[in-house]
Formats: sequence, C-alpha cells, structure tokens
Amino acid sequence: MSAILKTYNRKKISFERGEGAFLYSKNKKKYLDFVQGIAVNCLGHANKSLINAINKQAKKVWHISNVFQIPEQERLARRLTKKTFADYVIFQNSGAEATEAAIKIARRYFYKKGQPKKNRILCIRNSFHGRTIATIFASNSKKMTEGFYPKADGFDHFDFGSHKELEKKITSKTAAIMVETIMGEGGIKVIPDFCLKGLRKLCNKKNILLILDEVQCGIGRSGKFFAFEYAKIKPDIVPIAKGIGGGFPIGACLVNKKVGNKMTPGTHGSTFGGNPLAMSVGNAVLDNLFKKNFLKNVKQNGEYFAKHLKSLKNKYPTVISEVRGLGLLLGIKLKVNNVKFIDKLLEKNLLTVKASENVVRLLPPLNVKKNEINKALEIIEKVCKTYK
Repeated sequence: MSAILKTYNRKKISFERGEGAFLYSKNKKKYLDFVQGIAVNCLGHANKSLINAINKQAKKVWHISNVFQIPEQERLARRLTKKTFADYVIFQNSGAEATEAAIKIARRYFYKKGQPKKNRILCIRNSFHGRTIATIFASNSKKMTEGFYPKADGFDHFDFGSHKELEKKITSKTAAIMVETIMGEGGIKVIPDFCLKGLRKLCNKKNILLILDEVQCGIGRSGKFFAFEYAKIKPDIVPIAKGIGGGFPIGACLVNKKVGNKMTPGTHGSTFGGNPLAMSVGNAVLDNLFKKNFLKNVKQNGEYFAKHLKSLKNKYPTVISEVRGLGLLLGIKLKVNNVKFIDKLLEKNLLTVKASENVVRLLPPLNVKKNEINKALEIIEKVCKTYK
C-alpha cells in the first residue's frame, strides 16, 4: 500500500531513465514521451547541457537566502528582461506561486496608487491558474473548488470568447484581467491575436492591468518565446514556470517598470525561489532556446505536426473532431472517450495527457525530431483505426 496521499490516479507504470523524447520503464519498455512532465522538459530527458550546468553548480553552492545577492539569479533575470517586455523578474518555485505573485503585484499596484478597493481580478471561467486556494478560485472550476470553501474572494469570471460578458463584468473595482494566452488544462484553446489586441486596448481604456499566464504556453512552446508575441502586444505581468527550468522546479513573474516599482522590500518573498542551483539550470535552458533557428524549428515542427494531425482528422472524422493549439502545444479534441484513447496510445508506447473538453494533449520536447513526430502520428493513426 502506497504511503503517498491519493491525489492522483496514477497509471501503473514507472520509469528508470529517459533520453531525449523517450522514457524507459522498469520492465525495459521504450516509450515516446509526448507529455514531458506536462510541457516541463522543454529539452527532453537527460539533456547534457542541463546535466553539466547542475553538476558544475552543485560543486559550488546550492542554496543561499535571498537576503544576499545571487549572481546566477541576476544573470537569468537580465536575460529574461532583455528578451521580453519586462523590466523586473521575481523568482518562485512553481507556476501556482508565480500566479499568486502576479495577483499580489496587481493588487499592490492600485493600493499604492491610493485605490485599495480596485483589487478584483477578472478571469476566464474554467481556466487553470494553479492549485493554491487563491488560484483555484481564480480558475473557478467546480471540480477544483469543491470542498475547499470558504471562497477566496476577489475574482470575477466570464466565458471563453464571450466579449460582451467580459465588458459587462468590468467595474470600478477591477484591477486586472488575467487569462492564459493558450488554455492548457482547459482544452488547448488559443486566444486569437485580435482578441489579445482587444484586451490590451480595453485594459488601457479602463485603467486595468493585463496579466497573461504563460506558465504552460511560454518559454518557446508556441514557436515564439512567449505566445502573446504573435499578437505584437505588451502585457503588464506574466507568470511563467514549467519550461524555464527544463525539468528543474522554477517559477517566475515578469513585470514592467510601472507595476514593479510598487513592490518594495518585504512585500513578497520565497525561501527557495531563485536559488543558485535552479538559476544555473534556467540559464542553461536559455542557452539552448536562444540559439539561432531554435524557435524557428519549434514553429516549423509544430506546423508540420498540426498539418498531419488535421489530415488524420479528415481521414477519421468519427474519431477526431478538431485539432487545436500552436507550436508544440497541440491537442486533439475527440468524438470518442479521451481517457480510453490515451490508454490505447499507451499500449502502443506513446505517452500523452488529457485536457478538458475531451482533448488529448501532445507536448513533445521543443527539440523533438521529425522522425519522432512521424512515429507519434503513426501510433495515433493506429489507434484511430481501432474505432472503425
């Protein structure tokens, strides 16, 4: 009997090692991993540059309190701000913590401006921003909030794509609109560029901050460093995690100067956030992502994958109803049960993960090879054939 609290329905399989896009189970089976820790292992398993970075830093120093300067942290923050809209970065350990920081920063901004009642955050209903008390009520999914009341107040909601409801929900108390640029757990739903442009204009008009949650879709996953770059807009606050650590726990919140200047010593902190070991890995991840043509290859491979998935949709219309996503954050919405479909893929040694709206998520490493994509397509088609 396991001593682990039963908060997951774990599949009865475990792995002893990984290499690139593949995992090897204890019974010596080889699996093509298109979960990658749910978009975490952006460079695949056992990446040599990440291993070297960890080994090198581990021989020097692992952890130092944030009451001291941490050069590795300073370097990663400079590189992130140079590449993005941001002027400041605050490091955390996870996506949920990064989102919590985003909420605090938005509320603090208006508090310091003498508007303490302007503190509510407007979010998409049934989105996913984490599993802390605040973030589950930001998401407002019944599945996640059930049994965890009293409600953490301060959040309002609108349905995905409902522009009229969005504008109706904005009041004088609205501090920020917070949305995932691409909804991951919510079913791989991409917010169109024209909507993101509209959100930015609306926030400017109404004196509201724009928070774009890029925990899952950021750090190159879309084919650009951030998915919102396609819309050519600049948000005010962006929480990130997952890919920035390449498998090592790192979260961060990126903010512009206007907002960041309202955060002063003591307003937020983290014991482990930004520790030298984590920062050395984050810098190694950027070394890879910033290489010439790396993101271009992600975009091209994503387009190739999506094109062939759409061909399967046309070939098996009674099985696949829609192909969603951007870059290497893709989903297939099914007309058959997604859990059973995932189990059939697993039987053929392809690892995938479910999402809402009966979607199967496909999240290969960003450096996936075309022949590995082809192998995944071959397995997906074999499973589609079983429904004929």
